[in-house]
Amino acid sequence: MRFSTRGQVDPFIVMDVMEAARAAEAAGRHIIHMEVGQPSTPAPAQARAALAAALEQDTLGYTVALGLPALRRGIADLYARWYGVDLNPARVVVTSGSSGAFLLAFSALFDAGDRVALGEPGYPSYRQILRAMSVTPVGIPSRPENRYQPVPDEIPADVQGLIVASPGNPSGTMLGKPELAALMAAAQARDIAFISDEIYHGLHYEARAVTALEVSDEAFVINSFSKYFSMTGWRVGWMVVPETHIRTVERLAQNMFICPPHASQIAALAALDCIDELEANRTVYAQNRQLMLDGLPKAGFTKIAPPDGAFYIYADVSDLTTDSRALAAEILDQAGVAVTPGLDFDPARGNRTLRFSYARQTTDIAEGLARLQAFMAARG
Repeated sequence: MRFSTRGQVDPFIVMDVMEAARAAEAAGRHIIHMEVGQPSTPAPAQARAALAAALEQDTLGYTVALGLPALRRGIADLYARWYGVDLNPARVVVTSGSSGAFLLAFSALFDAGDRVALGEPGYPSYRQILRAMSVTPVGIPSRPENRYQPVPDEIPADVQGLIVASPGNPSGTMLGKPELAALMAAAQARDIAFISDEIYHGLHYEARAVTALEVSDEAFVINSFSKYFSMTGWRVGWMVVPETHIRTVERLAQNMFICPPHASQIAALAALDCIDELEANRTVYAQNRQLMLDGLPKAGFTKIAPPDGAFYIYADVSDLTTDSRALAAEILDQAGVAVTPGLDFDPARGNRTLRFSYARQTTDIAEGLARLQAFMAARG
């Protein structure tokens, strides 16, 4: 059987790390997980209860393609509470996770052969989804002095799109409103479609994150219930689109997905009212963040950009290795700590970086740091 050229995307290396960690656990080892960006907490209790009740009362069949109207209104209300943005719920598209949102956004905005710019380091699936759609990703080598965020004069020539993420993955750094506005203005001046990945909004530790919708309606804004709402496996996200694009996205959603998972939408609607529980989770991440900022330098990982949000720290380990994948394997084997090599996030420079996640319970983070410090001391 033949293969398509566009189907030959790169692997998601963190998934390989997860499998190696699973195999080590199956062999009886206790592994500290700092590799995966997944909350250790379950979906909020009220969300789980709402779904349990719905299972007894409803067939949970198809919903309309753009999602339950009540959920779309609830998401619009969230923008009013968090950002003071008056959002028409008709612009909200509920999706099968943020991944479904990216598929819809890229399909609505780009043709085969188009070029889309994105910061590197950045979330690897941007590149792979674009390639699978015969669109060319164009990396922007962002710099530590810019806290691993792109700036307007770095936007490449001859691109049809620009993706930004704030807080970013793997860096956790955020764009302030002036910086975000400058990028959006530069894109609009060149008729470049602007996509803002805001999946880690809500997970901030000082100033809150700024949504692109505070600057302009001319953007595709993507978010999810996975991170702040602690619902990774439920696969429910959302996208806010300009009014001019609603019908195009609706037609694509009808044909590509029929609708998002009904059960997950029920839980998501209830999760919007679970802020106390979710804020308690964020308090744990804040404690973990401080542990990491204190503990990683003691282990010898000193070249980091302190994260504003999300639950990652990105470390330059060029003084230790030019093969981050081998170093990550060594750390897993000898320290029992799973970390992610930077090659996932930056194909050109990621062989000299590691990402550490602090999404687990605080006791795990403290134990992981102790193991890392012992490993590095023994390594010399």
